[in-house]
Amino acid sequence: MQNITKITLAGELSEQGLLQGAIAKRLEVNRDTIRLWLKGIREYGLVSFLDRYTNAKKGERKRRQVDPVMKRWVWDIREREMDCCGEKIRYFLQKEHGVTLASSKIYEILHEKYQLRSKWKKNQKRGDTPEASRAREVIQMDSIDFGAVFAFTGIDIYTREADIYLAPELTAVYGYEFLKQSMQRRFNHHVETIQTDGGSEFEKEFTEHVLEYTEKHRIARPYKKNEQSYIESFNRTVRKECLGWIKYKPYQLSHCKQMVESFLERYHYHRPHMGIGMQTPLTRV
Repeated sequence: MQNITKITLAGELSEQGLLQGAIAKRLEVNRDTIRLWLKGIREYGLVSFLDRYTNAKKGERKRRQVDPVMKRWVWDIREREMDCCGEKIRYFLQKEHGVTLASSKIYEILHEKYQLRSKWKKNQKRGDTPEASRAREVIQMDSIDFGAVFAFTGIDIYTREADIYLAPELTAVYGYEFLKQSMQRRFNHHVETIQTDGGSEFEKEFTEHVLEYTEKHRIARPYKKNEQSYIESFNRTVRKECLGWIKYKPYQLSHCKQMVESFLERYHYHRPHMGIGMQTPLTRV
């Protein structure tokens, strides 16, 4: 039975003295809906109300407008937080303004100003990924080429704590220097597994000393980037939010180190991480 017919019957049954609850039960319609229908019939008359009801159903409904101030907050957070995702914008809106906004609405606002990439397809075949159930169980390490400056990177895949060491060359000597620095200042001197790729910077001096800091040194399989997914993700963050995609000169090494230390401070204490429940690595409960 169409709603037009139900509205007509509701009006007739109401004239016969039936209560709204009884009409709702007979027509199998919510009682509040019956109340609104009868109110419209009394206000406009049955024929006029049916016309208004029919016209209201035609065409696309206008979207609810978002406060321009809210839009400005969303855009400002996006730019301030290095083009962060909708979930992180939602986090900062709640934290800074006490406002809760659905992620879908945030992306709708972002689409008004930015060209966003399509969503990642979830059902993709993946390679084996190292798993950890506690801190210092698995550390992934890698390197990034910035021209005449090279970044050695490492991350605890459970806590998301990370470290960066900048060097003028991509050699195993500096790989070992990175190993010493990261284990002493970030990873408590000893972990269960350290995983690297098969690059030359993780051979020779690095392999000679790595077992001083771990029970196992695992080399990720070639062409299986998902085995290094955590450190690859962190490397993208380093490029996006710290050093960018440019090539640096040797004399810029000192400046790059300052940028890295500032980034690590922000990364560990300010930047929320979706993988650990929108907390930061060193303020995690």
